[in-house]
Amino acid sequence: MSSEAIQVESNPQETVSAPERHGHDRGLLLIGLFKLGKAIFFFAIGAGALHFLHKDLGDSLIRLATALRFDPESRLISMAMAKVDLIDHHRLYEISIATFGYSALALTEGVGLMLEKTWAEYLTLGLTISFLPWELYELARRPSWFRLGLLIINLLVLAYLLWLLRRRKEPSSL
Repeated sequence: MSSEAIQVESNPQETVSAPERHGHDRGLLLIGLFKLGKAIFFFAIGAGALHFLHKDLGDSLIRLATALRFDPESRLISMAMAKVDLIDHHRLYEISIATFGYSALALTEGVGLMLEKTWAEYLTLGLTISFLPWELYELARRPSWFRLGLLIINLLVLAYLLWLLRRRKEPSSL
């Protein structure tokens, strides 16, 4: 018996290649873990938004600045206060709903990819493609290493999924 084939005990005529029986796609696992991390991150943002729903955001920012030993009169804190003043309760509620929705979507992608479901690969492919124009716009508007890094990660995910799906469609050479 070769090292590339394993006899299946229930039917001795049937052989299964070793990678199909024991291996999981490490690329899908890595992408799935990345998506699960995003799900946790956005869930935390949604929970934070709900936590501050009926609180004074400006007062909370001043308390945080004081606790972190920032000067509450500094230019940075003044700029943050100007932005925080633009967020009302309704907008905070919208932020929480949107981030919970995105978190659920990322959770679905992550679990589906970790279970190596084809539908999850197509879902991730579609969502990744749909966010690329926005990422390119944001990178052009305000370039940063962080935005460039996110774009590169998403392009790598896109390339890997396209390669994987194309490879699966090719007829197997036996």
